[in-house]
Amino acid sequence: RDIEKWNRLVALEPDVLKCMACGCCTASCTAGKFAKTSLRSAILSLQNGQEKQALEFIQSCLLCGKCLMVCPRAINTRNLLLSISKIYSK
Repeated sequence: RDIEKWNRLVALEPDVLKCMACGCCTASCTAGKFAKTSLRSAILSLQNGQEKQALEFIQSCLLCGKCLMVCPRAINTRNLLLSISKIYSK
């Protein structure tokens, strides 16, 4: 796992550490019904050093904000998704 990138993500979006992988975001995802979209799986993949797989889990995100509304930890999922893309797509 690229610890430097993970540390940059945590510094930019500390909420990533609040994720308890409950699946509410994935269950509410409209894009998830048609594509392999899962913020929960993306975070878990990043924690396990699977950056390419993590990016695959978020590439179909429409940034609609449904996951933001249902997250029990009030994680700003939009910002988190954008930050993951910004840091790990380089």
